Amino acid sequence: MKYQKTNAETTTITRNIQDFEREDINIYQALNIISKRSIQIGLEIKDELNGKLAEFATTSDNLEEVFENREQIEISKFYERLPKPTLIAIQEYLEDKIYIRKKDEAPIEEDSKKDE
Repeated sequence: MKYQKTNAETTTITRNIQDFEREDINIYQALNIISKRSIQIGLEIKDELNGKLAEFATTSDNLEEVFENREQIEISKFYERLPKPTLIAIQEYLEDKIYIRKKDEAPIEEDSKKDE
């Protein structure tokens, strides 16, 4: 996904708690969903950045021959300016761009057998 074109805030802002609640999801479930999505986004961005920086990797281990690569610095600065993964995940959740799968719950019949 192109995280560069997201309309997520780049800084932390105060949010209204009621915006996160839905008919079948309470605030705690919403935060859990956002947290998991944030981890996914963070890993995707990290993999993308590492892939781009791997092009500049040198094979020599000599510390004296470290060169300042302008392109590498620009790539790093670009990724530093991106919104944080948590802010991107919050924006996706509020825009209903996150698909939520729920685990199947145990049938009611099994619960009534435990009481007997």
